Amino acid sequence: MRLHRRSWIKQIGMGIAGIGLSPISLQAAESLQETKNAFIQTGDPNQPIILRSNENPYGPSPLARKAFSDNLTQSNRYHWEIASALISDLADRQNVKYENILLGAGSTEILDLVSKFAAARPGGYVIADPSYGYWTSTLDHLGMKKIKVPLDAGKSIDLKAMTAAIDTTTRLVYICNPNNPTGTLLKREALVDFVTSVPATTTVVVDEAYLEYTVEHSLADLVSNHANLVIAKTFSKIYGLAGARIGYAIAHKEMIQQLSGLQSNTNNSTSLLSKVAAIASLKDHQFVSDCQALNEKARSYTAIELQKLNCRCIPSHTNFMYFSLAGYPKDFFQLLKDNDIQGTAIYEEQGKWTRITIGTLKEMQQFIGALK
Repeated sequence: MRLHRRSWIKQIGMGIAGIGLSPISLQAAESLQETKNAFIQTGDPNQPIILRSNENPYGPSPLARKAFSDNLTQSNRYHWEIASALISDLADRQNVKYENILLGAGSTEILDLVSKFAAARPGGYVIADPSYGYWTSTLDHLGMKKIKVPLDAGKSIDLKAMTAAIDTTTRLVYICNPNNPTGTLLKREALVDFVTSVPATTTVVVDEAYLEYTVEHSLADLVSNHANLVIAKTFSKIYGLAGARIGYAIAHKEMIQQLSGLQSNTNNSTSLLSKVAAIASLKDHQFVSDCQALNEKARSYTAIELQKLNCRCIPSHTNFMYFSLAGYPKDFFQLLKDNDIQGTAIYEEQGKWTRITIGTLKEMQQFIGALK
């Protein structure tokens, strides 16, 4: 399969091959400045500040942008083979086999496929509350019973309570780590114990959309021994490809086969440009490092300033912040509206907990200024 990939790329002479042959350290070393310049050039002061969907304000990476432009004229062809190139790269990156990867239009499609798989048998599913639940509408529509498990006192997913909620009718349990909207992180050891304890008849989905903002390692190495485990990954967050809609699943070979059977165009629901941009993004290590550093700086500033405004903050391991408006005396949402800032909503009425995306430092300074 890899020989086929290489010969194909060489044959058509795509721009992505040029990226692969170029000295990555040279191109990546300029990523931060190129990213800043691109953001300055495309930023429009007349447009709203978007702090609602946890997007990366610095992406796509320079290498991904080059892949987009270099391959634009190839968009008249399907180029199904490029999926093999991306799957091979992802398998290498995650230290799993080619057969353990399935591509999707963002991790949302992966979650949708898992929903359909789990709902093939009557039963229910378990999810923390609050957690990322927009995707569960498919489960609800298919008649699955929702079991919501409250977070613990620190706003973290309570794995003991999640375990206790699982019974013989539970078809799926969902763990978002780090959790959205709270930004809390479960340690790998605790998750390994949890996955091991779940009955084989229950599918475990671990959503690692924001894991690249942390120092924790993926659970990818567990899939070979846990046929009921599905790890959902995405290029939407730190890689800055939210609009490109590309993600993937890591799972046991048998699970990948089951999910593939529910996907009408296996591994090809995303465009050629999305795939070549994803391949390029995996090469731009400096861009990822830069985004981590910039996010940490803006996040730290935001937490300090929110505390000064009497807003209790939950320590975040992501590119968003979860905080309480219970002690904030002004109309938070009206201030956002007045200053053309797009935020989210109240996730927990008790404590008036809300979430804000961490944008650039300048954006967060404008956000704090609006609150003051």
